[in-house]
Order: sequence, then structure tokens, then C-alpha cells
Amino acid sequence: MPSDPKIADFPPNAPQLTPYDEQHAVTYMRLLDAEADNADWREVARIVLGIDATLDPDRARRIFESHLARAKWAARHGFRQLLQRGWPKSEE
Repeated sequence: MPSDPKIADFPPNAPQLTPYDEQHAVTYMRLLDAEADNADWREVARIVLGIDATLDPDRARRIFESHLARAKWAARHGFRQLLQRGWPKSEE
């Protein structure tokens, strides 16, 4: 699993976890933590997603919101799948 995976404009919208979700599990957790802390979305986009919201605020907001929504889905539904099958082994 890459330690700093590339962020797509939109996360998957599949009804099951995807390789993208598995690669971005830490990103999803960081997004959920930031939301719980009421962090400013622009700061979260910069720090967690690596996107400068001052350069393209509409795109940054869209990426932030879509990934936060996927993180919430994964927390409610997707990670049950991980518990059932086990976390993927890292390639060493």
C-alpha cells in the first residue's frame, strides 16, 4: 500500500470496499477526525488531501466533500467488510 496515495477527483461509489478505499483508509480516518474537531475544510483539504483550496476552491471543495462522504460510508458500512475478510497485507 502506498504511504501517500494519490487523491482522485472522486472516490469510488461502489457498494463494497475497493482497492482505492483500502489505499485511502488513513485519509478517510483523518477526514473523519478533522470533521469531529470542526476543522476548516480548506485546511483539511491542504493538510490531508494535499490540495490548495486557494488555487481552485470549487474543485478542492468537491474533492473534500466527496471523500468525506465516502469516509462516512466506509465507517458505517465498508469496514465491516474489512473485519470479515481481514486487512490487506502490505507488499514488502
